Amino acid sequence: MTGHSPKTARQIATALLNRFDPKRGYAAAILSDLLPQTNETQRATDLVFGTIRNRAAIDKVIAEFSGRPVERIQPKLLNIVRVASFELIYCPQTPEYSIVNEAVNMAKALAGKKQTGFVNAVLRQITRHIKNRQIPLSQAYPQKTLPQTLSTGCQFDMEILADPQTSPTQYFSIVFSLPEWLVTEWLNEFSEEQVRQICLASNRRPSIYIRPNTLKTTTQQLAEKFYAEDVDFEIIPLDNLQALRIEHRESSTIILKSPKAITELPGFKEGLFTVQDITASLPVRILQPRPEWKILDLCAAPGTKTTQLAELTEDSAKIIATDIDAERLKSVNENTARLGITCVNVLPYEQILNSKFDSVLLDVPCSNTGVLAKRIEARFRINPKVVKELAKTQASLLAAAAKMLKPKGRICYSTCSIQKAENGECVKEFLRQNLTFYLESELLTLPSAEEFDRDGGYVAIMTRK
Repeated sequence: MTGHSPKTARQIATALLNRFDPKRGYAAAILSDLLPQTNETQRATDLVFGTIRNRAAIDKVIAEFSGRPVERIQPKLLNIVRVASFELIYCPQTPEYSIVNEAVNMAKALAGKKQTGFVNAVLRQITRHIKNRQIPLSQAYPQKTLPQTLSTGCQFDMEILADPQTSPTQYFSIVFSLPEWLVTEWLNEFSEEQVRQICLASNRRPSIYIRPNTLKTTTQQLAEKFYAEDVDFEIIPLDNLQALRIEHRESSTIILKSPKAITELPGFKEGLFTVQDITASLPVRILQPRPEWKILDLCAAPGTKTTQLAELTEDSAKIIATDIDAERLKSVNENTARLGITCVNVLPYEQILNSKFDSVLLDVPCSNTGVLAKRIEARFRINPKVVKELAKTQASLLAAAAKMLKPKGRICYSTCSIQKAENGECVKEFLRQNLTFYLESELLTLPSAEEFDRDGGYVAIMTRK
């Protein structure tokens, strides 16, 4: 940190929003640039991601109580009000006066008296209309309440939301800041209660899960190392991973409870673990790769699943990792080196076109609708046209994978999307065109904000006859 006094989390969050365009940039990249200026790194991160995830709901509240559409508020003032509104609505433990005071002081430093008065007036209006900053949802009136968690919400003294009974699409779209077309697709596909759970999970603060590197350690040994260094964690037995009938050749997963930077954790540099969500770990587990196989990971970067293949085959399978994006392939090399994996060979895409494999892992580029809590920009970027384009890419990748398989070989197709067009429909169409293949299994996992929260995703195993 330079000689200046450190910035507050709110100052960092506002500075980031001033530089951030969700349709183009990535918040995380700007954030890593700004975080050295503050001592409150975790809080700044939570404010940034929380404000961006809930932006439509926050803007709705600001428009309602400022009496003008957000487009007519000067952008820098708007971002001060957005961060403050996020805290008023979604951080009930933080005192109101400190939120409003700091916002007013930031406006002062930025603009004249008139603008400062505006920020003060809007935030006072919002606080005046908040009836209860944290009410159990079971007692709350839905049209007046923005949910914060699975069980609590912030209740206003007037109706500001659509009726969930008569206009579920509009209600979910505003409350959870998600595009209407996406909510419509979900409501056509899943029950209303499932859609509510998907929406809550899409706006959760995602937990961090750790996959112990079984080539170097066990869950127990890693747990002891964490314990010795005061890292707060919990071990999740594999049985909790929803009815997976999978051989227990592997360890459990660890969920991190303390907000330490991953790279600072004991064992990271020695390659004792990898960060991987529960759902993201399913495709390779379901594939059950064998040490004698020759395996291709076709869209390998950054290498999380590549290294999982190596760990599950005791570093004995012949694994080739490639990716269309040569730049991103570097991260595969970095990850295998850190984890001490020797059986992975990273090759440019052009070099593998004539090889044949026992199995192809195809973790395709997708719309990210299962991981909206983590890929916070995705909700601003996807639209039905993008999904159609992606489905075309996925189909051509499947066709390419099929050409590289030996007889009886298996394709493990996975996405972090929950859209039918990228999952079941894509697989059905492939099987219709490739009669030598049959569907061995498929699993759609919906994102969840429950105790062991998780992302959403899809996996299908297709076997050549």
